[in-house]
Amino acid sequence: MIRIMKYGEVANEDIFARSVPEVDVAGIVSDIIAEVKNRGDAALFDYCEKFDRVKLTSLEVSPVEFDAAMAAMEPEFIDVLETAAANIRNFHEKQVRQSFIIAERDGVVMGQKVTPLDKVGLYVPGGTAAYPSTVLMDAIPAKIAGCGEIVMVTPPARDGSVNPAILAAAKVAGVDRVIKVGGAQAVAALAWGTETVPCVDKIVGPGNAFVAEAKKQVFGRVAIDMIAGPSEILVVADGRSDPREVAADLLSQAEHDRMASAVLVTDSAQLAEAVQAEVERQVRLLPRVEIASASIDVNGKIIVADNLDQAIEIANAIAPEHLELCVDNPFDYLDKVKHAGSIFMGRNCPEALGDYLAGPNHTLPTGGTARFYSPLSVDDFVKKSQYTYFTREALSAVSDKIARFARKEGLEGHARSVLSRFSES
Repeated sequence: MIRIMKYGEVANEDIFARSVPEVDVAGIVSDIIAEVKNRGDAALFDYCEKFDRVKLTSLEVSPVEFDAAMAAMEPEFIDVLETAAANIRNFHEKQVRQSFIIAERDGVVMGQKVTPLDKVGLYVPGGTAAYPSTVLMDAIPAKIAGCGEIVMVTPPARDGSVNPAILAAAKVAGVDRVIKVGGAQAVAALAWGTETVPCVDKIVGPGNAFVAEAKKQVFGRVAIDMIAGPSEILVVADGRSDPREVAADLLSQAEHDRMASAVLVTDSAQLAEAVQAEVERQVRLLPRVEIASASIDVNGKIIVADNLDQAIEIANAIAPEHLELCVDNPFDYLDKVKHAGSIFMGRNCPEALGDYLAGPNHTLPTGGTARFYSPLSVDDFVKKSQYTYFTREALSAVSDKIARFARKEGLEGHARSVLSRFSES
């Protein structure tokens, strides 16, 4: 049963605690990465047989498989994919950064050059659920950024296939290649390259604890978006909210993962009790009842605050992946929200809207990292170079200042590299 606690009457560690599995995966992941580095495709084939229970003869999805996946999809779902893709594209096109140039002083030109990454790798989870929505969310910003090649990795099914909905989404989003491999071995392959899998510049996308650890270990050789953990939702709701809707929103994330976190913060003790009863009733109706129940029992909580301003303060302290503001006049509270991955405004904006169709990205920071990380965006798929041009006259005008600064830091060579241009000694 989801717990109810009164803010100020229980210890802060109980309010803000997140339970995570105590599994040391670092050593296992390190061994997997070493195997992939040393043995390439052979290691990937072996890991597919060991972890996915399938003996593959080819790692890459063929054009025939893509065509079969598209043919297998009902036209109505293709229409949904294309609608979602259009919304995602429209939102992310507004994020495109332009290069700029500054030429405000005589003889001086400076600027910033924005360049797309050459190759990016998208990790799309398999396992307990398939997420074609993640394909759209990760691939479309990369496509808008102008990346040269988009390579997707995803675990195969036991018959060696990839879920047709995932392939259909890849086709709609413009993914260039799809590789049938998952887990830490997929991350290693993207970071180091194999006979089939190209080495990429950046790896993005969510995964399990092994995928997250692998991304952590390859960071530095390649870039990564973030270290994503289990899904989270925090609902701030006032007493006018419908307990059925609030409970349903909490369960929408609880069904993701046994370690997912579903939290309600409210200023109404009456709503808290009503939502508690609704969660117990509704969870039994879910096909993924075991997963959702475990999540609610481990990480579910209802926090009763004194008022909505205090509720927002609690939300900021938790820094959730998803934050719903189920209140009257939600825009009155928007500026008070400092830490959240994605914010859903009002009573008619369930988090599931953002997962699939609205347009903003659903690859988001978790585990409190919304304090310093942002949602996946076009910015994740570009890099910025800066450039400087000075004429001889412009450099001469500031040369003494540069030399003085360099000598203050004890770097005479820096000073002389400037002054040598204006003296013969």
